[in-house]
Amino acid sequence: MTDKCWSGAARERGLLGCEHRAWGQRHSSRIRKSGLPVAWAAAILCLMLRAAAILICTAAPAFAWEARVSGAVCELTNEDKAVQVRLTYDPSIPEYSISITSGQGWSPGPTFAIRFEGPRGLTISTQRQVISDDRATVTVKDSGFSNVLDGLEFNNAATAILGNEAVTFRLENAGPAVRSFRACTAGAGA
Repeated sequence: MTDKCWSGAARERGLLGCEHRAWGQRHSSRIRKSGLPVAWAAAILCLMLRAAAILICTAAPAFAWEARVSGAVCELTNEDKAVQVRLTYDPSIPEYSISITSGQGWSPGPTFAIRFEGPRGLTISTQRQVISDDRATVTVKDSGFSNVLDGLEFNNAATAILGNEAVTFRLENAGPAVRSFRACTAGAGA
């Protein structure tokens, strides 16, 4: 039997890539430099790959539109890296609102507009917008939102414009959530 080690001390401890071979043996019983058995190394690698897959999936931008009921208030929301959109209908007032939060913030301006781009494109505007104290969110409230809902449901993208700021958000897959929001508001008496 021969011993091939990086050092005599390693050979004595059985570490650091030592090989113990009998004459004529083709395969070594080499101990890994890390000291971990192969099964443990494979399990750790598998866990690392799973963690990487989870990070990749959760780090991707979420373009999911969601309709839900919060108490008596109907909500329609969408969040991605650049913009968060939230529509509500409160039957106790009764009033709709749309709030658009942008990472770049909003500058004051006389007119707020949303331009919908797609097969049923339209532009709607108002002068009744309110900017939050931190200038991150612009909100518009009204008693009717059928044009806004049509724009969200039947188009591909929307651009919110106020002053010198413009933020575009995608409308893929918004249709089913908008229809659920409409059903919620109809059930709430809108």
